[in-house]
Amino acid sequence: MNTTTAGAPLPVTTLLAVAPVTDLARATTWYTHLLGRPADTHPMPSLAEWQLTPDTWLQLFHSPEHAGSTLINIGVPDLDRALGELARRGLEADTPQEGAGGTVRFAALYDPEGNRVTLIEGRG
Repeated sequence: MNTTTAGAPLPVTTLLAVAPVTDLARATTWYTHLLGRPADTHPMPSLAEWQLTPDTWLQLFHSPEHAGSTLINIGVPDLDRALGELARRGLEADTPQEGAGGTVRFAALYDPEGNRVTLIEGRG
């Protein structure tokens, strides 16, 4: 692949994040607590999905051979408020940290499969 002649930008219209899991029911329950609502659809027995914004989806997919290695970053307007709400729901995250020269704060938590979900608050 020649990266010096990449051409025009790819016209992206949506983003779909997929977290592979071994136990779809257990993971669906955890993400229901994380997101504060049940999955929007279950289009097939091996899939649960949430529409997070008009053009952004999060899917859980039964795929034991790939489970536990996904990194999901979710932007939130107020990290402290989000972490407080998650704590009330029984979900604990790591201690918040600053990154990118102080322009973001973030904290990670892990689903039952070991997939890392990082909440990120922009500062600036």
